[in-house]
Amino acid sequence: MGIIENHYKKERRHWRKNAIRVALVFLTTALVVWFLPRREGKQYAYEVGEPWRYGTVIAKYDFPIYKTDEAIASEKDSLLSQFQPYFIYDHHVEGEVLAKFKRDFKNGMHGLPSAYRKVVVDRLHRLYQSGIMEKPNYDRIMRGDTAKLVRVIFGKSTESLPINCLYSTMSAYESLLDDETLAPERAALQKLDLTDYIEPNLLFDKERTETAKNDLLSGVSPASGMMMSGQKIIGVGDMVNDYNYRVLSSWEREMERRSASKSQLTNILIGNFIYVFILVACFTCYLALFRKDYFNKPRSIAMLYSFIVLYPILVSLMMKHVYFNLSVYIIPFALIPIFVRVFMDARTAFMTHTITVLISAIAVRYQFDFIIIQIVSGLVAIFSLREMSSRAQVFKTALFVALAMSATYMAIKLAQSGDDFNMDTNMLYHFLINGVIVLPAYPMMYLVEKAFGFVSNITLIELSNTNKGLLRNLSEVAPGTFQHSITVGNLAAEIANKVGGNSTLVRTGALYHDIGKMVNPAFFTENQQGGVNPHDNLTDKESARVIIEHVANGVKIAEEANLPVAIIDFIRTHHGRNVTKYFYVKYQNDHPDEVVDKELFTYPGPNPYTLEQAILMMADTCEAASHSLREYSEETLAALVNKLIDQLVADGCFKECKITFYDIATAKLVLIDRLKAIYHTRVKYPSRMAKRGDGAPR
Repeated sequence: MGIIENHYKKERRHWRKNAIRVALVFLTTALVVWFLPRREGKQYAYEVGEPWRYGTVIAKYDFPIYKTDEAIASEKDSLLSQFQPYFIYDHHVEGEVLAKFKRDFKNGMHGLPSAYRKVVVDRLHRLYQSGIMEKPNYDRIMRGDTAKLVRVIFGKSTESLPINCLYSTMSAYESLLDDETLAPERAALQKLDLTDYIEPNLLFDKERTETAKNDLLSGVSPASGMMMSGQKIIGVGDMVNDYNYRVLSSWEREMERRSASKSQLTNILIGNFIYVFILVACFTCYLALFRKDYFNKPRSIAMLYSFIVLYPILVSLMMKHVYFNLSVYIIPFALIPIFVRVFMDARTAFMTHTITVLISAIAVRYQFDFIIIQIVSGLVAIFSLREMSSRAQVFKTALFVALAMSATYMAIKLAQSGDDFNMDTNMLYHFLINGVIVLPAYPMMYLVEKAFGFVSNITLIELSNTNKGLLRNLSEVAPGTFQHSITVGNLAAEIANKVGGNSTLVRTGALYHDIGKMVNPAFFTENQQGGVNPHDNLTDKESARVIIEHVANGVKIAEEANLPVAIIDFIRTHHGRNVTKYFYVKYQNDHPDEVVDKELFTYPGPNPYTLEQAILMMADTCEAASHSLREYSEETLAALVNKLIDQLVADGCFKECKITFYDIATAKLVLIDRLKAIYHTRVKYPSRMAKRGDGAPR
């Protein structure tokens, strides 16, 4: 029954994992597709004077060949040059103004003969009969590109009048003063302030003018000809001229107009979903087949799929809303392989970057150029930055990425342009901005670590500083343990370098693996300076408990100091589920008739589950035991190392981690070689020979 139950449990776990993977693929696809632009067809990159580098394009339906914006603007300007604005002639203005003038000067005009009153009234009447308009309207018509004619509405009739036959309020006043009869008395007339009696009687009819202007401009056709269904638009190798450019632009415009229909939108949505789903599913299969360790870690999945979702959304938003006329090439795609390479591996970095670029390309107009340039930049980022441990490395990577993007763009343009090489220099500025945005990758590493729970080499290097924090306290409280930790760290790092492990991680983990000994340092041999042994006053079970507790104490100290989980795991696993053999065997010898509870002498574990943790266990075990040897020779050291590591293998300490026999054999050789160097025999210096005559032998 137990076997059957375990089988069903495994089956349920298997189906649960598969369900989670499928849900993850669908969720990622849905998020990306939701933000993708809704438009039909493939978008092409073409410029006048360049050869058509795609296949032959045939019109799938009839569509108009639209004029260029410049042509339409020119036609509108030509029509507006003949346009006549509308003004309403107000008959009441003249009567009201002349009546006011007669009232004000009924006793004559001061300083002028009485006959001048009739002359001024007559001249004002002539001005109002000709028509007076407001000065701003008059000046605007005189300066404008429209016809120098206006349409004046006289009741139910309309008449076109030249603007130079009409007056503005200013020109009417000047005409009054310049009259040949009134001119001799100009000074006296100016004192009477006759401007109060010159009012506009031609009132601008804005509504009718705008209506007439719109009717006129609506006659401008946006198209000049038709392209019929089945007709060739452009063929392979044809040069893009002004006409072809207009036809291609009209075709894309017509496609976008037609894509507004519900059926077209549905087709686009389905096509985008299938495209994105295939790519995301391929990436998921890669993880499931070749990187199961990443797929089983939520933080790894969170980071990888966040990149796959985030970047296509950024590209889609930038293509939908072109803020400040920026290009998608300023989006730092190179950050994807940088972060994935630092926290995972190069192959996964390349796969993640490639899948993200291919998904983003569906939202980009210039797909071929975009894909090639971004993939090259990702490869350069992977090759130039194996480990992020200094700011100089990031600067070099940013520089190489910008140069690679620029060089790739120039190469593509050269290959496409032929004799007529024409490069958009603005693109080079976009690549430069991209490189500048890559520079903050060093400080951004901290944010990625905190967001997804990773540990970078930068953090490990900072944690391995022995002059501050827990390591400084360890050197002061338990100096023997501190020296032991440094030696173990060096041994473990050397093994990791030989077998392809993370040497920085294992060295840092080794420095912290025994920090729990700070609680009771005197109970550990390396901290005893030849004085009283505290274990002499304890039973074997109590001694074993004190020794075992240094693991739990270390975990507690590490958690209080906010050390990364990866470092805390070294503390938990460096003894695995081993037994404190000295006290266990001693207790057995002292109680031969008693059934000993082995669990009382066993470390809580777990056993190592990574290569680096297994390396630390081997280095720690061999270094500690090497101090008990009476003779340090190659034979004794080799026998000790082989015996201890073979025992660890026999006890099943490495069953839960991916370590090979080759790795174990390499670790043995490194440990033997390094321990020989540590415990090498020094040459004895000869004693000073006595001089003749002082009793020394001759």
